[in-house]
Formats: sequence, C-alpha cells, structure tokens
Amino acid sequence: MELLQGTLDMLVLEALQRGPIKGYGIAQSIRLKSAEMLEVETGSRYPAPRRHKRHRRVKLEWKTTESKQRAKFCQITAKGKQQLESGHERWRSMVRAIGAMMELEREA
Repeated sequence: MELLQGTLDMLVLEALQRGPIKGYGIAQSIRLKSAEMLEVETGSRYPAPRRHKRHRRVKLEWKTTESKQRAKFCQITAKGKQQLESGHERWRSMVRAIGAMMELEREA
C-alpha cells in the first residue's frame, strides 16, 4: 500500500521509539508493525532520517554492528518525541474527520 504524503516522517519517528536502529531497520519496523501493508521504498529509507536530523528530531551516529560492520544508527531526540506526539494528535483528528465524512456519505 502506498504511503500518504507526510506520513513517512511520522512513521519513522514511531519506529525509533524502541531505540536506535539503522535505516533498513526503520523500514522493516514499519513493514512489520503494519502487518506488511506498508512498504518503505529504498529511495525513501535514508532521506527521511536526514530530514529529521536537519530539524534536530533525530540524531545519527556511526556504531559497530554485531557483525563488526560500521553502520549509521538513528535515535529519536526529545524534539522528535514532541513532534511525534503532535503528529499523533493530527492523525487522530484526520481519522475522525474522514470517518465522519464517510458516515455522511453512507447516510445520503
């Protein structure tokens, strides 16, 4: 299923709630948590965390993986957590508005 414009940034922050992960791990988390309904395209995997970094919502840090390879890990910041909460509120409002509209259409 194609992601709605603007939702990827919120989903990236949500995926980072459990701790630092790599870009591929972010995509996997979104795919698994959505029961494999949402797929993050390869070309979107890395620009989204960089956008958040510019706004200080995530920090990026090079670390050594269990397989002894260096990889860049993303971690949500306090500002990112605030943005995520704001995003949750906007999303709930959007779902209510769309739900109300769909009910009006059924009644007509």
